[in-house]
Amino acid sequence: QVHLVESGGGLVQAGDSLRLSCAASGRTFSSYTMGWFRQVPGKEREFVAAIRWSGSRTFYADSVKGRFTISRDSAKNTVYLQMNSLKPEDTAVYYCAARNSDYGDPYYGNGYNYWGQGTQVTVSS
Repeated sequence: QVHLVESGGGLVQAGDSLRLSCAASGRTFSSYTMGWFRQVPGKEREFVAAIRWSGSRTFYADSVKGRFTISRDSAKNTVYLQMNSLKPEDTAVYYCAARNSDYGDPYYGNGYNYWGQGTQVTVSS
């Protein structure tokens, strides 16, 4: 069983930076795709970024491209989401997700097998 634990959320001002971490355990993730999604109450879950564990290929939503960076540390089994130039519209609960394949469309949450509990990010204006 895969276990994902997010951390690093908080309250920041617009223009600030935060780094989210997702510690993964329970499997070898060499053939996994890891993703970050976010959700605001009353709205659908939104894709943010994803990374292929094996080749480090990355994917981003247009709304965060150029501001957010996803990366992974294989030695620590941890995925990071570096968020710069944060905006109030980035406010959401951010979820880490794991998909047990390093192929296929990484953009849709339904394709992911495991989810973390979420971490709140609040950006004030």
